[in-house]
Amino acid sequence: MPQSEDDWLKISEGFRKSWNFPHALGAIDSKHVAIIKPPGSGSYFYNYKKFFSIVLMAVVDANYEFIVADVGVNGRVSDGGEISHTDFGRMMDNQQLAIPPPEKLCDDDVIPMPFVFLGDEAFSLAENFMKPYPGRGAEEDDL
Repeated sequence: MPQSEDDWLKISEGFRKSWNFPHALGAIDSKHVAIIKPPGSGSYFYNYKKFFSIVLMAVVDANYEFIVADVGVNGRVSDGGEISHTDFGRMMDNQQLAIPPPEKLCDDDVIPMPFVFLGDEAFSLAENFMKPYPGRGAEEDDL
């Protein structure tokens, strides 16, 4: 895992150069890995997909290289809640990741923009976490 603001800035530069997406620090997703039910665990590992699993959550850089991997959250935890059960998620919540402070995207900007991780709709929107706009409540012309 990156240890300093400079490490994160290098990753962000990779997203800007490769994907024309400034201030991105990583793309996050998770996957349920099927397991045999551990003895005495009840429904602790039983997920909404109707099988027993543990969750692999990973963050990749602009080159699809792993920069964070966490495995072991029980499958019962919802997709959106998985990140908060990982060391990475707890460090992000407690502002312990050395994420650079917000910066202007260009000299003409008035408001500094935060650096963000990119995830799908299962994750919660936060200051340093961006996800797709769900489109609910929007008119077709607005999209």
